[in-house]
Parts: sequence; C-alpha cells; structure tokens
Amino acid sequence: MLRVGGLPVEAVHGLRSAEAYDWAERVAAEEDRLADLGARLSDPLSALVKAAPEAEQRRGLLALRRRVFNNRMPERSAELLALLDLVARLDAGAAELLTRWLAAREELTRLREAGTPLFERELLRTRAELRRLAGLDELRLGLLLASPSLEGRLDGLAAPSAAPDKRTRKAERSLLSYLYRTACKTSPFSTFTPVAAGTFDTSGSGRTEPVAAPGTEPGAASRAGGLGAGALGAGGLGTELLLGEARGSHPRLNVVVLARLAELVAADPDRRNDLPVAPASGLELTEDRVRYVRRSVTAGDTDAAVSFDAARDRLFFLRLSGVLDHLLGIFRQRPQVRFGELAAALDAELGPMGESDGEGDAERYLAALLEVGVLQLPLLATDVHTADPLHAFQLALRSLDRPWAEDIADRLSGPLAALRRYPGADVPTRRALLARIRSELADIQRELGEGGAAVPHTLLYEDVSAGEVATAARPWAEPAARPLAELARILPVFDLGLAQRLTLKGFFLARHGRGGRSDDLLQLVHDFHEDIFHQYLQFTAAKPAEAEHGALPKEENWLGLPEITALDRARAELSRRMAELSQQLPPDAEELTLDAADLAAVADRLAPIGGDFAPHSHFVQLSIRDGEPLAVLNHSYGGLCFPFTRFTHCFERSGAASPDAAPGATPSAASDPRADLSADLSADLSTDLSADLRAALREVAPEGAVLAEVTAGAATTNLNLHARLTDYELVCPGETSTAPAEARIHLDDLYVEHDPAADRLVLRSRRLDAEVVPVYLGYLVPMVLPDIPRSLLLFSPTSRVTPELWRGVPAGPAVDGVTRRPRVRYGSLILHRRSWTAAPEALPQLPPGASESERYLEWQRWRRRHALPVRVFARTRSATGAAAKPQYVDFASPLSLTALDGLLSGTPSGGPGRLVLEEMLPGEDALHVRSARGTHVAELALEITPRPQAAAPEQRQGEPNHD
Repeated sequence: MLRVGGLPVEAVHGLRSAEAYDWAERVAAEEDRLADLGARLSDPLSALVKAAPEAEQRRGLLALRRRVFNNRMPERSAELLALLDLVARLDAGAAELLTRWLAAREELTRLREAGTPLFERELLRTRAELRRLAGLDELRLGLLLASPSLEGRLDGLAAPSAAPDKRTRKAERSLLSYLYRTACKTSPFSTFTPVAAGTFDTSGSGRTEPVAAPGTEPGAASRAGGLGAGALGAGGLGTELLLGEARGSHPRLNVVVLARLAELVAADPDRRNDLPVAPASGLELTEDRVRYVRRSVTAGDTDAAVSFDAARDRLFFLRLSGVLDHLLGIFRQRPQVRFGELAAALDAELGPMGESDGEGDAERYLAALLEVGVLQLPLLATDVHTADPLHAFQLALRSLDRPWAEDIADRLSGPLAALRRYPGADVPTRRALLARIRSELADIQRELGEGGAAVPHTLLYEDVSAGEVATAARPWAEPAARPLAELARILPVFDLGLAQRLTLKGFFLARHGRGGRSDDLLQLVHDFHEDIFHQYLQFTAAKPAEAEHGALPKEENWLGLPEITALDRARAELSRRMAELSQQLPPDAEELTLDAADLAAVADRLAPIGGDFAPHSHFVQLSIRDGEPLAVLNHSYGGLCFPFTRFTHCFERSGAASPDAAPGATPSAASDPRADLSADLSADLSTDLSADLRAALREVAPEGAVLAEVTAGAATTNLNLHARLTDYELVCPGETSTAPAEARIHLDDLYVEHDPAADRLVLRSRRLDAEVVPVYLGYLVPMVLPDIPRSLLLFSPTSRVTPELWRGVPAGPAVDGVTRRPRVRYGSLILHRRSWTAAPEALPQLPPGASESERYLEWQRWRRRHALPVRVFARTRSATGAAAKPQYVDFASPLSLTALDGLLSGTPSGGPGRLVLEEMLPGEDALHVRSARGTHVAELALEITPRPQAAAPEQRQGEPNHD
C-alpha cells in the first residue's frame, strides 16, 4: 500500500527564499573570511604594538588589534589612516592583510544592512504565498477535520505583514505545520495523505493507466492526468510510480458519538425496558456460584483530537442464588429478551414464590446486574467490522420497533444524509455539513437527557483513496525485500512485548511442566495476572524507561528464564557492536555499515528463544543514490495485515461477498444491511482489498492451524474499524460478536498446552480440533486493550518492534553542545538516518527583540557550523524522554524557521529537553512517485510473511510430562 503526500513537494517551494538564503550564505562566508583574516592579523599586530616607536602609536595599534579581534569596524578617521600608513611602513605583509580585512568588514556591514529590507520583502512574499496555499483543497479539506478552529480562521487571516501580531504568527505556524505535513510527510489522515492499493508486477508488464479511486467517476483518473502506472523511471531502474489525480473520499462518524448515544438511551428506564438484554458472554456456572468477566469502560476525552474509551477486564464471582439461577434459566429458553419483558416475567414468576418484595424489585435487580456486568445491552454496540457505524446504529434502533427508537432513527437520517453528501462536497459545503451534523447530534443528545451535549472535538474521520498503482517487483525486491527478511532475524531484540510472552510461558511451565496442559484458559489468564503479571507490569512501569546511553533496561526475570537472559545478552551484543563500529569511524563520517556477521552475532544470542511464526510489516521509502536504489526503513511492526486493515473500506469492489459470511459461505448482498454502501464504489476497481487480505491470511496460516481475530469487543475508536478478514473470531468473556455462530471461538472451547518439540505454548480448539493462532487487526496499540484480549495476544505473532540500533551506544563527543550520529546501513537498507542532537543551551541564543533577519542568520550560522543539510525533520524530546512528532524544517525558508522557534517554545511536558534533527531521506531529488502536478513524498507499506509451518502436534492426555 502506498501512502502518498496529498500535495507535491513542489508546493512548498514558494515558501523558500533563494534571495534570503543566498544572502545568509554570503554573510556567513564573509564572516568566515573575516575570522580567517583576523586570526592571521593577530600575531602581526601584536608584534607591531611592541615595535611602534611612540606610546601613542602603540596605544592606537593596540586598540586596532582589539577591534579586529572583536570583529568591529574601526571608524574611518585621520587616526586610522595614520595607523594604516604606520603598519605599511613597519610590515608590508600585515598592511596588505589589514587592507583586505577592512574591505571585507565594510562588505559585511553592507551585506548586513541589505538584509533588513530584503527580509521584509521576502517575508511579505512568502507570507502571501502561504495564504495562497491555504486555499488548496488538499489542505482545507483536511483541516476541516484536523483543526476546525484553524480552518475557520484562514479566510479572515490578516494580510501578509513583515511583522504580524502574536495571534497571526501562531496561526501561520499552525498552518505551516499542516502544509508541510501534507507535502512532506506520509501519515494518512483525510486529504493530507491519501493511500493507494499497490501491486508488485512480477511479469515485467504494468498497467498503462491508473485505476480510479473508489468513490470517483469511472474514467476520472485518465481524464485527470492520463498518467501510466508502473512505467520505467529513475534512470531506467523501474522504480518510478505514476499516480493519477482522482481521489475517493471515505468519511465515517466518530464511533465515540454512538457510544455516548447508546449510554444515554440505556440511562433512561423507559427506553432501557425496550432494549434486548443478554447475559455476559463467557459466563460460567459452578455448583454454588457464577464466574464472569466484568469489563469496565472509562470514557475518553471528548476535547482531544484523537480519543478512545479505555476498557479493563476483571474476573468476578457471584453467589448463585435462586433468583439468579431462575434468571439464567429464562435466558436458556430465550437467548435475548427485552429488559422490560424480562423484569415483568421475573416479577410475575417470583412474586408468588415470595422472592420479590414488591413492584419494581425485578427491574432494580436487573439494573444491578447490568451495573456489575452480569447482564449486557448488546444491540447498540458498534461492531469493529461495521462498514458504516452510523447507518448500523440507525438500523439497530429501527429493529426495536418502538416509537421513541423510530424517532431517534429518523433524527439520525439528517446526519446520515449529510455524511453521504460529504465526499462530493467542496470546502464551504463540507463546513456547513459538519456544522449540521454537530448541531443535530447535540440536539439528539439533549433530547435524550444530556444537558451538556458533549460532541467530540473530532466529529468525522476520513480516509482518502488514490486508486491503484502497480510497479515492477524486482527494483523493490533487491533493495528492500531481501535485507528486510534478513533483518527479521534480529527484530526480537526490539520487541518490547517479547519478555511478557516469555514470562507467560515460564509461568505455564512452572504450573504444568513441559508438555503440560491447561483446560481452563480463563482461569490460567486470571491466575497469571493475579499471581505475577499485574505486579510485573507495575514494577516495570515504575522503572526508568532508559538505562545508560538510552539503552533498554534489563528485563525483569523473576522466573529465572534463560530466554530472557538471552534477550538481554542479544541487546548488549548489538550495542557493543554498534559502539565498536562507531568508534572506528572518523568524526565526520556520514555512514556506518553493518554486515551479515553483525546480524548473525546478534541472532546467535537469540537462539535460545527459538524461531516461531513471525510475520512483519515495514514502512519503507525508496531512495536513489548514484544510480543505486536504496530502501529507507521508517517503522516495523510484528503481526499480520497491520498496514492495510484500516483502509479496507476504501478498496471494495461492488458486489463483493459479505465479509460476515461463515467460512466457505457466500450469502447474497441483500442479506447485508451495508450492501447499499458499496453502490458508489468504482466498478473499475480491480482490487478488493478485503478479499485479497482474507485469501492471504488463509494462505499464510500454519498448516493445521486457523487464524482467529481478537477484536477486544465493541469498537471504541475508528482506528479499529475494518472488514472481517479471518474465518474465525475469538470471543472473549464480556464481548459480543456479530460473526456467524460457527465462526465464533469462545474461550471455554480453548485449552493451552506446551509443545516440547518447539518449546512454545499452543492454543487449541476442542471443536475444531486445530491450533488457534490469535491475530489482532486493529490500529489501536495492543497495550491499551483489556486484560484478556491483551493476554491472548501473548499467544500471537503480534509484536511491537521499533528498530533503534543506537540504544545503549554512547554518543560521540559534543561539538558546541551538539552530538551527531551517522547514517546506519545494512546492504541496500537504511536503518537510521543521519541525526544531530542539541541541548537547549546549544541552540542559537538571541537577545529579546532580535529582528527576523538576525534570527534567520543565526540559525544559518548554526546549521553551517554543524554541517546540517538544508532540509531536515525536527522533533523535541523532553527531559523525561517524551518525544513530539517530527516536523519538517526547511532552512531555506524564513517562515519555516519561525515555525521551528514555535516548536522549541512548546517543548513536551517534562521541562526543557533536546532538539533532534534528522536528514530528509530520500531527498527531493530522489522521490519516485510522480503525478501531473509534480513529485510526491511517499511511503510503501509492505508485509513479509514466512512460509507456512506445520502446526504443533497435539499432546495426548496421559502422556508423561518431561521436566
């Protein structure tokens, strides 16, 4: 999948000032020349002070020497002319140097004086260009969702001025940040960064025309640019991608809105009576008690730009009273019943038996069971596989067949109609549609009893598709695929969750022995958390996040596991080798190279951990240097399909089979209430991403095993919405599922055993008689999931790997408070870009009231002193280690440096920290994605999966365990 900048990089060229940059370079060069001449004059002038015959002459020469030393121009006076004549008589060479120094000092004064009007002129021009760029749809459409307040101010932004007020400066900095994000970064959000489905062509042929983006008119791509896809470019290397101009918009309502509406509906006793109620999934009965999992939810901050509800699982036990036993008996006859009907039936049946004290007791009893999580109201929960959450919520309300529900559903038709108009609307219309949606949803909240009507800050999330692209496989396979596959051998070193998986295995072996088996998975998970894992997490969270030189601290190894010791040793070995290699380099070296022996040495240390099914996804960029293609690694992730799942709704062909089908079944689209949503998708789209991913997941599953998705229950964030991609779904206690019954795997169907041959824990399904491999397909980081889903992922290939090879490696000596790191390369794969780290006191220091030209000039001096490239990415890192997102910095743009000043004034919490700068790689001259409007910064998301392995053979009960 291609993640491509919404604007070509040429869009920001108008914000640069060649005149200002050349002026700063000339001033800096003249200052360097003056410094050299001054240094060469120092000794001759010192000698002349002693050689002058008269005291007055000596005092004059001494004052002149001080002026030269301090780089201050002497006044042109008769006294200076006399001193020049004296120097010429005493030392002709010194006189020649002094004449050159005076001329250079006059030239520097002239240059500096020319800087102020030049800067005012260029600031006016670039600020006018910034305001012109603010009108581009790619920027404005994204701002409507990312920062509505900023977007609303742009039309009223004051006319460009060389000295704008504080409010205008702040708006300009924010606007610059979003503009640079749209043209120079690849983080998908609305029109800032569209995504394109990609295909590697192994035949050598490619499509001659880009496929239109879903949601656009057929043929729009060819009309918009007529560009081919997969054509040879970049010097015949076949790495150039040609992108069409058509874009498809795919907005969805923030699911937090629906969660709040569902809470308000359930809070009213009359409306609650009409809602279906069901016992919590996974509820189990014993002789005298009920075991169940209570999932408590903490609402996210509605004012935050990105917000989600946090959930936590806890295992509870209730005494099995006669009333509860009777209630559960009703559910065995009627799996779902309305809350009011259940309360009435319970009152009617228990009243004559003396179990009820009066009218309303049953209702209060059921409400208490809802509160503690024994009962649930599943109808209005948003399923993670819902294509259109708002429409699904409306259909759920209508299914109640109650006037109040019909009324709310009718009221939701307004926001739903506005949402469907949104993709084809222009900026003013979208602004009006957003206001309408916000207003109508707030009205509904107030009518449901919410006085404050808290609608989230981010109302909609939008993904934008850019059609399809194809490229020859070979130019990517050589620089990227091979070294990435080799890098996979040491990726466990960077996996922050590996020690947790190993601790679970150690806990299991301590309880059940090698080859042992646990038939109660839920109890195993509960005991693991209660006996060791909660304390383990608390202890590790309280430790410093970094050891000396930024190294990862040694893992807690409470069970004395040799695998965890091996992990620590592998990390130490990598740090040792990196330190040795960096010490062998000259101070100004640009690149450090790892070879196969370095990777092998680290991989050997990991040998005790053993190999496993470990697919990985990588985000890479292609760069061409001296005709050689290189791949630059941005991020890596462990698991399956991570880069693709969030965008499945962007690439679905019309008439595709419903993802809700049972394994092997193909129900008609008419049975799926979401079928009408695909009507606007382009029939020309050749990729059905969901179908392709489902087929790929079946293909990579280990032999004899099935992949089952861990959803973590109802969607609490749009990041986790995606099509159903696996044949099976793991349903944890307390969760509801819309998957077909035969596709659901409940925890009571699973058992855990240790495979002594592979030395790993295996989940097995009794019903399927197969190994079950849990997979997590959401975008929300797994560490914030509830306890049980997160524990299931300890049996899965999901991992959190962030290749950081400089951890634990001492930085070189600082130069004026700045340390630098060379680029790190393995073969044709760039693992780290060159970087510079500056302490706060090492940054340019200017007195209050310094002019724009003085600030710009000081930054240029600082850049030249430390040999930084003109274009970099900057991030601040606080004293506590918290890091801000990288921001593009263009030293050729005066406005860009004002934005950098703003970044530094907003250091993350934790006090003053460091500024980290990284080179822009690939540079603008090496970008390989082109459209009719120019070249684009782009990133390729790809997945490398191991060949399917055989599943572990089942251990038969009765076989002896081996210690």
